[in-house]
Amino acid sequence: MAAVFLVIVLAGLAYALSMERTYEYVSIYQVAEQKPSGSNGPAALELPGSIVAKVSNLYLGSVTRELIAENSLEKLPFDVDVSNPSDTLLVRFVSKATTQNESLVKALHGSMLDKIKADQGAQLEQRRASLESQLASARRSLEATQGSSRALVSDLVTSYINRIADLEDELAYLRDGRVVETAVQGLQPVGTGRSLIMALAIVLGAMIAVMSAFIMQFAASVRDSLVEEG
Repeated sequence: MAAVFLVIVLAGLAYALSMERTYEYVSIYQVAEQKPSGSNGPAALELPGSIVAKVSNLYLGSVTRELIAENSLEKLPFDVDVSNPSDTLLVRFVSKATTQNESLVKALHGSMLDKIKADQGAQLEQRRASLESQLASARRSLEATQGSSRALVSDLVTSYINRIADLEDELAYLRDGRVVETAVQGLQPVGTGRSLIMALAIVLGAMIAVMSAFIMQFAASVRDSLVEEG
């Protein structure tokens, strides 16, 4: 009985010690911002949900194929969950992987973050160029109006001044998107822990040891009964 218990516990210990520990790796991107349409806080230049859709449907597949080819793999040994935490302007990547695959996680997350940043940068420059063009046009119109002697000039001047102020305000609100963190390892491992495995091994060892004792006792009783009958 004791031998059976000891064998199972030692097997559980060996498995627990040999098991690779899995961690969560998290990457976070803060999306580019623009002036809000109302009185709320900063508004996204592109909705985070739209970025999540782009990552899932455009970037993830191509980056995954590149990594698989570069490292001669059949598939990546981990998955990526892409999400937009509620009420934030953040895009979040989460992968669960062993420390042995940390470099692959960082490469995958980093490539996708680079693609997001490049796309966001192009959109931001396009928006800034549009606002600057409108601002230059409004300033030219203001100068032309100020040199005119027509009636209602004061109303036009006020209108152009307000328009210029609005455009300058919109330009001031523009903020580049930024990578907050790239594949940061969680502080604690995830999944089945070594202590849980040892606890299960002890419980299972005790159960099997007790069952073995009953079986051995029953077998001995049957053998003695057969000997007596013989």
